[in-house]
Amino acid sequence: MPLSASSSSDSLAAQPVDRSGGEREEPDLLRRVLAVPGTRVLAVRRDAAPVRDGRLVFVTADAVPDALPGVREWAFLGRAADGAAVVLAVLADDADDSAVADADWVPLRASGGDLPDAEAELLTTAVALAGWVRDAPFCPACGARTELRHAGWSRHCPVCGREHFPRTDPAVIVLVTSAADDDRVLLGANAAWGGDRYSCFAGFAEAGESLEDTVAREVNEEANVRLRRVEYRGSQAWPYPRSLMLGFRAEVVDDAEARADGEEIVEVRWFTRDEIGAAMRGEGATQLPGPASIARRLIDDWYRGVA
Repeated sequence: MPLSASSSSDSLAAQPVDRSGGEREEPDLLRRVLAVPGTRVLAVRRDAAPVRDGRLVFVTADAVPDALPGVREWAFLGRAADGAAVVLAVLADDADDSAVADADWVPLRASGGDLPDAEAELLTTAVALAGWVRDAPFCPACGARTELRHAGWSRHCPVCGREHFPRTDPAVIVLVTSAADDDRVLLGANAAWGGDRYSCFAGFAEAGESLEDTVAREVNEEANVRLRRVEYRGSQAWPYPRSLMLGFRAEVVDDAEARADGEEIVEVRWFTRDEIGAAMRGEGATQLPGPASIARRLIDDWYRGVA
């Protein structure tokens, strides 16, 4: 039986969902809220959710979780502005498109930049939590199958007693500007993208490493440049697979040092402001990061002259 689609709520689009973390302590919370007709259910299949007309499509459960086919796990996402509970349904990877009627299944990467801000934030949380719920069923300490607790936000190991929580891995992403010309930025083409898409430089923080050291190391490894004037610009949760992207802008010491590492980054290139503008308009072969990413926001801010 497919889930029946319900209309999206304007209040949800306008205001972020309150995570209402204190409610997670209630052992029977999920069963209770799923029995309430006004509860909104967001179904997620891998990293995709149902979308219609640029909005998330929420669904309603008939009664209790057992009545719904193809749902692997459930989790409590919080409360909408009108007080309604918002629940995550983690569908099986092979769940049919018809699991949610009259909707297109769109990955976060493709839909995040087009959704209202509050819905994009909710979907990011849902995809991140769904990935952990789906992919980490066993205790990493003893290998036993764990039990979900706290309405989907923790796992308890019945054998060794350890509690496990969703992981978030810090990573930096850096927009590099020219030392000689305020109208130039350095972008790199990753080997995994086929050489046509250019983006900021990024990488994970290593054990015992500060974010500032990570910025310097990653950019030097990938583009061979030294940096100065490193400034923090903002962050973005990015559940691919479980990253917290910490955005920076930095200036190179010497433009001439720029050189791709030839392995992860196949080419580095200086772009003028006019060239970035043309790429944003889809003119030419150069592709930029998608609108849902903090990489694109860093580039957009620089292009628009945001200090």
